[in-house]
Amino acid sequence: MNNLKKVVLAEDNSTLSLLLKFRLEKEGYELLIAEDGKEAIELIETHEPQLILTDIMMPFISGLEVISHVRNKLKVQTPIIVFSAAGQEEMVLKAFNLGANDFMGKPFSPNELVIRVKRLLA
Repeated sequence: MNNLKKVVLAEDNSTLSLLLKFRLEKEGYELLIAEDGKEAIELIETHEPQLILTDIMMPFISGLEVISHVRNKLKVQTPIIVFSAAGQEEMVLKAFNLGANDFMGKPFSPNELVIRVKRLLA
């Protein structure tokens, strides 16, 4: 059985997803990638990850709806880091109000993300 900590990444930018997957797997995490919020919820319900990384703006179901689903429907306290393009202050505040643990503005440094992930999973 593998003891890697599972991370669900919900990001519709495939280039960024692959970069983060490479970077986090190198640090010893197992990454499950969703290209939209609907897929993210399915992965979260199936795999019960130790951490969720989600973009706010995604097709079908937004990152805000993913946070709301995790906190209100699944009733789990899995740490959630949210990303969003700059200038989305209102969205960021909503994300925190819904239960997000951390926020990173895009573009961001993958190295900084790794530090934040390690801090939440310590």
